[in-house]
Amino acid sequence: MSSLIDNVISNLSQVIIGKEQQIKLALTCLLARGHLLIEDLPGMGKTTLSHALASSLNLSYQRIQFTSDLLPADIIGSSIFDLNDKTFSFHQGPLFNQVILADEINRAGPKTQSALLEAMEEQQVSIDGHSYPLPSPFFVIATQNPIYQAGTYPLPESQLDRFLMKISLGYPDVEAERKILLGQNVAIEQLANILEHDQFEQIQAQISHMTVSSPVIDYILAIVNYTREPGRFAMPLSPRASLALINAAKAWAFIHNRDFVTPDDIQAILPSVVQHRLSLNSHQHDLQLIEQIMTEVPVPL
Repeated sequence: MSSLIDNVISNLSQVIIGKEQQIKLALTCLLARGHLLIEDLPGMGKTTLSHALASSLNLSYQRIQFTSDLLPADIIGSSIFDLNDKTFSFHQGPLFNQVILADEINRAGPKTQSALLEAMEEQQVSIDGHSYPLPSPFFVIATQNPIYQAGTYPLPESQLDRFLMKISLGYPDVEAERKILLGQNVAIEQLANILEHDQFEQIQAQISHMTVSSPVIDYILAIVNYTREPGRFAMPLSPRASLALINAAKAWAFIHNRDFVTPDDIQAILPSVVQHRLSLNSHQHDLQLIEQIMTEVPVPL
């Protein structure tokens, strides 16, 4: 199965040139059954990454542009009265796909944001007293504009916590951008479908059953308790964050062809898992504090 994951990463790297680390993190989030938040400027490849990921994994895909006038029913769906049958029937909204790109989530109002986040949490939507399960896997990639941009509604800390990981794609390096300008990246329509649905589910099951050694568990506990020491952070890491660390580390270990987790795995995914949970404002400042955590919390030998 690990060779299939290598093929997925190679496949995606033909479209998103020079961003293997970000590709691995996005894939880690999906395999760990989480949801991904990407904060970046427009034009960095967020849409391309989400579409290419769905195409490589043979999953249905839908992009939803979040705007200030978007209503919950626009994404969930609604019940419509049938004049012939004299009954209401539910018409599914765009959320009923396996990979959702919630583009510019912080441009929508709180009610629509909450509707999406509730669906992410419960893997279903409820309307008129009925619950409708969402397809499996159900993976949301939400993009968020930097908070200093006009017309944004920042997500509250409690809602940021619903995302397993947060990443930024950032600018490509010179050589990667040269290849893009020369048209050397592959179009999404040309990408091969690498995994079938049952193979994908087998991989997720294999990851969830992976065991983690006691020293690694102790390392995670030391990290979260470090953030809970008085005066360090206004919003220390919660038990949900502890679970996010261990689940993401398992998936990260798997895509690196291992069936066990090491402290290096924890450190590799730590910034993406905790940055948006510590309620910090400056990206640079965030990374400095996370570097401080990794430096000051003893690593098990």
